Amino acid sequence: MLRMADISRERCRTGIEGLDHILNGGIPRGNTVLITGSCGTGKTTLSLEFLVHGALWGERSMYISVTEAPEKLVENMINYEFFDKKLITEKKLILVDLQEIYVKLGLEKLEFTLEDVNILVSQIVKMVKELGVRRLVIDSITSICYRLTSKEQIREFILHLGKELSDLGCTTLLVSELLPSSPGYSQYGVEEAIADGIILLGNMERRGDLLRTLQVIKMRGTTHSRAKYVLDLTSIGVLLAPMLKGGSVEVR
Repeated sequence: MLRMADISRERCRTGIEGLDHILNGGIPRGNTVLITGSCGTGKTTLSLEFLVHGALWGERSMYISVTEAPEKLVENMINYEFFDKKLITEKKLILVDLQEIYVKLGLEKLEFTLEDVNILVSQIVKMVKELGVRRLVIDSITSICYRLTSKEQIREFILHLGKELSDLGCTTLLVSELLPSSPGYSQYGVEEAIADGIILLGNMERRGDLLRTLQVIKMRGTTHSRAKYVLDLTSIGVLLAPMLKGGSVEVR
């Protein structure tokens, strides 16, 4: 039975059937969600699929890359059946190189002041507003936080950005790099407390194989499963399969 929390908020469907099922219809519109996990767990692929489905459904989507050139990203996406290059040429899916924004704003420095943080937030919000972006991915938020000098700055940055984007009705995924030995769900312990949702991607060894896993830790505005699922990256997109007790996978 659906609760009031599941029917009172408009949903932003991810287009990943298993994930939308886990979230009882999708991410509540306007939420800021941390996509977190260690290297190679599928964070970027899941985030891009979220954007592509949105663009195909008429929701302008934007990917802000912090460390990888957009051209290389497109090359890596060509093999996925859910990707259509026309989405980029028709500006339904917009790829942005954050390094170019840094140059434009004069933020070519190793450490940001609070003023720099506010300038960066204002620029991101300006692009979202002027282009009518409904879905945004920043990959990765960890790389931006490297330039912030304190947890207070990180808190201010994510709080300010999340509020401004939510007010515009933009649903945002913040990709977060996580060390395998990290005790929490983020590098600095600040991101996880502020985000509206946390989707944790991981690796699990089973019978000599390394499986990718997905678990929704929290999501404000909806009830959801907290079970762990096996995640498979295929040419048709992200597939999820329930993990049974004992570590086996339910075959459908």
